Amino acid sequence: MKYMLLMQFSAAGTDFPPIHTWTPEEISAHIAFMGEVNAKLIADGELVDGQGLAGPAQAKIVRAGAGGEPVVTEGPFAETKEFLAGYWIVDVESPERAVALAGWISTAPGPGGAPLNMPVEVHPVMSAPPQDM
Repeated sequence: MKYMLLMQFSAAGTDFPPIHTWTPEEISAHIAFMGEVNAKLIADGELVDGQGLAGPAQAKIVRAGAGGEPVVTEGPFAETKEFLAGYWIVDVESPERAVALAGWISTAPGPGGAPLNMPVEVHPVMSAPPQDM
């Protein structure tokens, strides 16, 4: 069963300072933890893909305009205080395993080494429709 684990960052409801204020050691510890997550998922044969994402200032929203031409809205997106920080696609034996991984990923360290407890969404990846449809 494949799942997408989406790590969100939310400025609302967090009790830690923005990452640009962390010490170099705190940032290194956070990045090292993400490396450990990836290494364990690879060792367990569960990692399909995973990437950190650029911040919202570099993101774009694209919608079809007249005649199907893309209409691009630049970030940051003032209407939300949340953004997608990264994702993993995992192939695991059960929904419970996907939830357990999400819980572990949420413990990524922040300032002072304390777990950030950032939300991680767990989405099943849908398979293709049957051939006879």
